[in-house]
Amino acid sequence: MASLDITGVDKRYGGVQALKGASLSVAEGEVHGLLGPNGSGKSTLNKVMAGAVRPDAATIRLDGQDLRIHGPQDAHHHRIESVYQQLSLIPHLTVAENLVLGTEAARAGWLTPKAQLVEVDAMLERLSPVLGGGIGPRTRVGSLNPGTKQLLEFAKVVLRRPRFLVLDEATASLHRDQVALLFAMVRELTAEGVGVVFVSHRMEEVLDLCDRATIIRNGLNVATVDVKDTDEQELVRLMVGDLARAAGRGERPAPSRDGQPVLSVRGLQAEGLADVSLDVHPGEIVGLGGLQGQGQSELLTGIFGASPAQAERIEVAGDPVEFRNPRSAIAAGLALVPGDRASEGLYSVRSIQENISTVTLGRRARAGLVIDARAEKEAATSQVDALRIKIGALADAVSTLSGGNAQKVVVAKWLLSEPRIVLLDDPTKGVDVGAKAEIYAIIRDLTAQGVGVILNSSDDVELAELADRVLVLYEGRIVQELEGTDVTHDNLVAAALRISDDDTKES
Repeated sequence: MASLDITGVDKRYGGVQALKGASLSVAEGEVHGLLGPNGSGKSTLNKVMAGAVRPDAATIRLDGQDLRIHGPQDAHHHRIESVYQQLSLIPHLTVAENLVLGTEAARAGWLTPKAQLVEVDAMLERLSPVLGGGIGPRTRVGSLNPGTKQLLEFAKVVLRRPRFLVLDEATASLHRDQVALLFAMVRELTAEGVGVVFVSHRMEEVLDLCDRATIIRNGLNVATVDVKDTDEQELVRLMVGDLARAAGRGERPAPSRDGQPVLSVRGLQAEGLADVSLDVHPGEIVGLGGLQGQGQSELLTGIFGASPAQAERIEVAGDPVEFRNPRSAIAAGLALVPGDRASEGLYSVRSIQENISTVTLGRRARAGLVIDARAEKEAATSQVDALRIKIGALADAVSTLSGGNAQKVVVAKWLLSEPRIVLLDDPTKGVDVGAKAEIYAIIRDLTAQGVGVILNSSDDVELAELADRVLVLYEGRIVQELEGTDVTHDNLVAAALRISDDDTKES
């Protein structure tokens, strides 16, 4: 049986040893899960296979023959392709241009893209049930939402006819129907003999799709298991040990809703939203539920002034406010942790220190002009220590961090602003169980200090873990509210699917 085997992989980034003799073996026709906490080395190992990272040491064999991969072109030559959570699509190009980018058909030195349009049209037809209306070959990619872009990234790689395919958090931005279609296409690929490496922090996806799984921690192999012979608890134990228990909801009293809300919104209208009203009380976590793409993200950005929106009234602690832009929202005590940390939450080429400082830079400027370098470093260091962000040095680019640590940098920069209301847009997307536990602890610490939180999450289990109340959205409207003991996974799924108690009884 053909296989892709990589062994003895070492890779160091400055003072951080990302991989220490790591290994992975993927057989043709199998889906092989690659699991581990953020910072464990999963993405580095995948990028070594894809030629995007040159290891300090490694042995790579394809079908038993030694293979040298010095860059992405070597990997493409051997039909090893990768889909990452960070997209490589070109925003100003069309869908068709992106799907054939780098593989354009040519004849006598002249590009003949029409030769590939049949394949492009067939792929878009295959994806059409979950792409949404109005998306065709000539649609500009920059106008599309993150989930649609992620599907196109997958489609682009499939059109290259890979022998081995790496899916590194490729489902993190997708809603349920999109995930189901992607899984169906992966199964079609494996039936044709394609070997797939699958990385996801959603354990139900790993259990559903994978044949085997390799777990790494701190750059070291922990185990390789047959997925059919294990369960979620065992996989989590192998990944993070006892730390997983920290992600439990635990006992905490429901916040009082007798006093004045810290945030009150009435009649909010925006693209994708219709007449939304809500209150958030001090120390309360209000979740946004429903199928993804029903206006949850638009609600958060609309409140924050980051996207066009109109409201009959918005009040912060009883005072009327009008947020024409994020600056006015920040001044009123709001913070927004966006859904796409790579493009909206971080300056990837800037240092960790600069990213942490960016929101509150003016507070550490002398006479409003000269930055106090010592105060700047002390502020960043305090957040790194408080949030236990694993870094090499403050001067390192934030792009060197794992997903979980990068997300904590996004949170850290807002904590320095001492917000009264925090808007969280899927804050643990693409984050491992251990980092989730730490982010949960940060959220609970904020509410213990009286901060109000609005939490959008694509994970119903997460909403059940954290939220005091959940507002269920459907087509931009709040259609149901769940509170207290009614906030359960089953109730959230039923509410999202508009299933009533009578429907449940009849079934």
